Amino acid sequence: MSSRRLYDKVMTIVGTLMIFFYLGMAYIIIFSSIFSHIDMALRSIFALPFLLYGVYRIVVAYQKIKENFFESEDD
Repeated sequence: MSSRRLYDKVMTIVGTLMIFFYLGMAYIIIFSSIFSHIDMALRSIFALPFLLYGVYRIVVAYQKIKENFFESEDD
């Protein structure tokens, strides 16, 4: 396995883990009592980009996982 291929696999895993960060931040901003003193509309405005980017990252991660783990290594 080439070092480039290994790097791509590791970065795919890291990118997949970051999905949990983005979606978790959206969840914390909307539902946590930490931000309960901020108006719900403002919390939604801050959480929406995290949520949308998390969904975008799910699509990209799916493509990367398919490309790096399930396609043949013949280049």
